[in-house]
Amino acid sequence: MNHKITLYKDFLKENEAINIPGSKSESNRSLIINALCDSPGSIDNLASARDTVTMLRCLKTKADVYDVMDAGTAMRFLTAYLAVTQNNVSITGTDRMKKRPIKILVDALSQIGTSISYLGHEGYPPLKFNGFNEQLEDKLSIASNISSQYISALLMVAPKLPRGLTLSLTGGTVSKPYIDMTIALMRHFGVTVEVSNGNYAVNPQTYTFKPFHVEPDWSAVSYWYSLFKLSDLESLFIAGVRSDSNQGDSVVAKMMTGFGVRTSFENGGIRLTRTNEHLPQELNFMECPDLAQTFAVICAGIGHRCYFTGLQTLKIKETDRVLALQKELEKFGADLKEQNERWELIPGIEPIANFSQLDFETYEDHRMAMAFAPLAVFTTVSFDDYTVVNKSYPSFWQDMEKIGFHIDGQNS
Repeated sequence: MNHKITLYKDFLKENEAINIPGSKSESNRSLIINALCDSPGSIDNLASARDTVTMLRCLKTKADVYDVMDAGTAMRFLTAYLAVTQNNVSITGTDRMKKRPIKILVDALSQIGTSISYLGHEGYPPLKFNGFNEQLEDKLSIASNISSQYISALLMVAPKLPRGLTLSLTGGTVSKPYIDMTIALMRHFGVTVEVSNGNYAVNPQTYTFKPFHVEPDWSAVSYWYSLFKLSDLESLFIAGVRSDSNQGDSVVAKMMTGFGVRTSFENGGIRLTRTNEHLPQELNFMECPDLAQTFAVICAGIGHRCYFTGLQTLKIKETDRVLALQKELEKFGADLKEQNERWELIPGIEPIANFSQLDFETYEDHRMAMAFAPLAVFTTVSFDDYTVVNKSYPSFWQDMEKIGFHIDGQNS
């Protein structure tokens, strides 16, 4: 089946309000915690993302095999959840998921006392859970410079352990705001987490359900900042977004100030307007890696040379995002050169508007499609698979159409 989609710029509309779906990061954490409550309830405004639909399906299904497909958060969070709650079940995913490492998490759970075996290559899914009979350790030292989701997964199940758990993080912590989000959600559901000097201590406790409303996804908001910056719009309203967000990617509002975009919180959302530029020479994505693709396209789009740091985890995402960025930026003369864990974004010499059409690959990665889509303000762009956005933002193409782009190829 042909999943190609093509975007053509038309007159963009100033007065359209964009409604962002719920955060899949908040949704998937709250679903795991809710499942660990003695009396679970119903979470409000859950993400429409395929990852969240997958998580919900897995938690509702009492199966021998849990298939998370391509949902990385579901794989990591369910691994910890199933390790302490289920016997004789297994978890698997897509071929790409079977190439995404999970050894650090499995080793940590094994130290605690769970029995997990690999059904394929050691260190990678699929996994078999063989039970949790006795807690062997309640203090763990774990490398924190690979994925914060390992830390979040362990923290969320910690209250259910007979002796609780204390985590000591070693190495530079990546995506720390996501750990902070996890702790905020645990506290919302009645659990105390003590944080001190890189140590996280959780005593045995009981989760208590309390009504929870998932806020809009700031990662998704970032693509509208990009479109606004690259377009000639003077104002754009994004509904439902809060200033007191738990999401690390809410930092995009501050980062975009340097790019000449002012954020005003008003009337139940944010309004983007123009302000003076103070373009940064370097951007650090250690705590917000999901914004890297967005800013790579922004910088290339406005012809701004910039250095990026903190991209280490991008190589183990849905695809190797660094390599994917390099290949797709090259199509209009831009580059992302790496030297000693520092990447230089080099814009192309020729204006993007001089290209009659740009055809991009998505690499089965939702963020590649949404990050490059704003380039349609300059020229016609196409993508090999419009369905990839279903992973986090199923209504993305409809919202692009709503604001004024013509779209061919989507079966809507």
